[in-house]
Amino acid sequence: MKYFILLTAAICYQFIATAQNRLVIRINSLPNAPVAESIYVSGNFNGWNPKDELCRLKKGSDGTFSIAFPNVPSGDYEYKFTRGGWETVETTGDGRQIANRTLKLMSDTTLNIDIAGWSEGKSRQIPHSTTSNVQILDSNFHIPQLNRNRRVWIYLPGGYAQSHARYPVLYMHDGQNLFDDATSFAGEWGVDEALDSAKKKCIVVGIDNGGEKRMNEYNPYDHEKFGKGEGNLYLEFLVKNLKPYIDKHFRTKKDPENTLIAGSSMGGLISMYAVLKYPKVFAKAGVFSPAFWVAPDLGKDIEKLAKNSTHKHLRIYFYAGEQEGSEMVQKMLYVFELMRKKAAPKMKVKINAEGKHNEPTWRDEFPSFCNWIL
Repeated sequence: MKYFILLTAAICYQFIATAQNRLVIRINSLPNAPVAESIYVSGNFNGWNPKDELCRLKKGSDGTFSIAFPNVPSGDYEYKFTRGGWETVETTGDGRQIANRTLKLMSDTTLNIDIAGWSEGKSRQIPHSTTSNVQILDSNFHIPQLNRNRRVWIYLPGGYAQSHARYPVLYMHDGQNLFDDATSFAGEWGVDEALDSAKKKCIVVGIDNGGEKRMNEYNPYDHEKFGKGEGNLYLEFLVKNLKPYIDKHFRTKKDPENTLIAGSSMGGLISMYAVLKYPKVFAKAGVFSPAFWVAPDLGKDIEKLAKNSTHKHLRIYFYAGEQEGSEMVQKMLYVFELMRKKAAPKMKVKINAEGKHNEPTWRDEFPSFCNWIL
């Protein structure tokens, strides 16, 4: 397979590729309210960063927004427009979530876009969709390593209060998108519904992402365009603060074999890094659609850190869709192969020919992951 060398992020940045195309995006119409002062395009080409300054549309003297990218490789792309955060992502005119926009780029292209609504100020209130087994553990759980506060969710299996059983714990990133349509930006994973009907039970702890800090918090490496990586500090918070708190206040199985971590995109990257760096804390991981393209040094760390004696006991579930961009599957298989050679843990790879980079796709895959990993 051909590997594109990602120097920055697809549309927003330059690639080395065989076919380069000029792409122009113009916004034809916008909702009257709220007024958009800034518009960004976000997609599978920049880790779904909702406020990437290199993907910020320029506002012309006539008030219209546009952006031109001169060197874009041919391929399949998914994207959406935001006003600088997923809380202000585009919607339908009555405030409903929309599917990712798609583009099959094969030649010079001009896109004329109509944006019907923004999630902020929407007229339609999305109802909450959590089941009774989900609660907010803390709306402002302190992260001392980053000096930030974050909402933390917890899912307790049905009958938890009446039993004396202890349970495995699954730590998941992007907590906004796990349980509740009302807090998600593109639909929830349905984690609670999946586990309510599953034979194998576990506790799930969901940690909200940091919005514009997400690209930094979920990346253990510094990045030229996104800034300082804070992934090591974020993981230190999970290991030294959050996990001890959960183990103290809930009936958990504390050993590595019963401590899991999972996430998608940037969350997939930090989950992979977690089992690499802390194999004696997290022995199982769900690595969904991992944004390995922002972490070129991950391979070096696998070569350096992965050892048969300490990582062989791991179980890692890799998932990616072929509709997620030109190098998603290739980079995931590269990491899989390195882990196989260096440590030979038990791993499963799932590649979905129709899989896209979105919550509905990960929701469909989540039950299979749980069945295998638990």
